[in-house]
Amino acid sequence: MFHRAARPIAAALMFAAITPLHAQDDRYPEQPIRVIVPFGVGGLADISLRLVTQRLSERLGQQVVVENKPGAGGVVATNAVLGAPRDGYTLAVFANGTAISKTLFKLPYDPVADFAPISTVAYFDLVLLTNAKGKLQSLPALLAEGRKRQLVLGTINPGSTQNLSAELFKSMAGIDAMVVPFKSTPEVLTALLRGDVDVMFESYAALKGAITSGQATPIAATGSHRSSWLPKVPTVAESGVPGYEVAGWNALFAPAGTPPRRLDRLNAALNKVLREPAIRQRLEELGTQAQGSTREELADVFRRDIAKWADVIRKAGIPMQQN
Repeated sequence: MFHRAARPIAAALMFAAITPLHAQDDRYPEQPIRVIVPFGVGGLADISLRLVTQRLSERLGQQVVVENKPGAGGVVATNAVLGAPRDGYTLAVFANGTAISKTLFKLPYDPVADFAPISTVAYFDLVLLTNAKGKLQSLPALLAEGRKRQLVLGTINPGSTQNLSAELFKSMAGIDAMVVPFKSTPEVLTALLRGDVDVMFESYAALKGAITSGQATPIAATGSHRSSWLPKVPTVAESGVPGYEVAGWNALFAPAGTPPRRLDRLNAALNKVLREPAIRQRLEELGTQAQGSTREELADVFRRDIAKWADVIRKAGIPMQQN
């Protein structure tokens, strides 16, 4: 029988067992944090995350280290995060491509159930580009041409955001078009300049050189509004395809089971970094908009994008692929 006199002792022991956990969270982080990026060095996500984590390190008082683990559609990076302790010291970078992979690939994990959202980091749109020496110098001109003949839309690999953005455009514009995937952005650009494709879908950051050199003309952007880095370029929606919108994003996630207090600490610090004028300006120069979120808002963005791209994949008839 549990004696009444023993209750205060039991309560004290229980308090002693619980208190260190909260104290540990209050001291978090006490060691470097790893951020695993599923892309190679030098890409938009890699560069933007390195800028942000440098300032995040200063705010948290601990080094935040970016590690690149590209390959296998993000599976290599994700497995590295899931294989680490769920203590807030190993984080994952997800992008809108992660939402696509939920439907497109047979994954060895569930990106929704197995991860907890922290915050969005940045948003960016794609641009539609044509040969600067060609006759298709606006989206209305492209749509008019598409009513006369079959257009060729160039993108990088099947299932990429660029590729599915082209499929969505083809569907919503109601034109006769063929989406042709290439292995890399330089290959798509070469095909555009050679006249093998009529228009290509890519990020501004990836084609900034071709745009400034006068090789390619951006005729429309996929976002909901004109960007500050290409203010004269209209959106697809305002140029003849109402309702069309594609927004790329990247965000931080942690393995499910990470202490919520630590996720809240990371969210608060990251959002403060993303409000800093210097960080916002530097990211804007890269063609991306710094934008944090609550954990709940990121969860909603992720769920909506999964549903959106699942519908595009189904309508395009793209079969599920093995990674």
